[in-house]
Amino acid sequence: MLILTRKLGERITIGNDIVIALLEIKGSQVKLGIEAPKGISIHRQEIYERIKRENLISSAVTASDLSEAATLLQTKRPRDTEP
Repeated sequence: MLILTRKLGERITIGNDIVIALLEIKGSQVKLGIEAPKGISIHRQEIYERIKRENLISSAVTASDLSEAATLLQTKRPRDTEP
């Protein structure tokens, strides 16, 4: 982990296209401004962890899911073909 000391208004550059600026300090809170390309997602850590957890849950496949899918495939009728 890189640890830097910055003063109000100073910036940090990551790569060629990400800039983090120290905008405000109030007591124990620090306000950061982040400039990054639109294709890069930026989240607070707790939100990022929730997104990861929900993605894992939504992508989980159970045996009953597979059984239900097999049943649906077996009962699906083939489309009528035109002569």
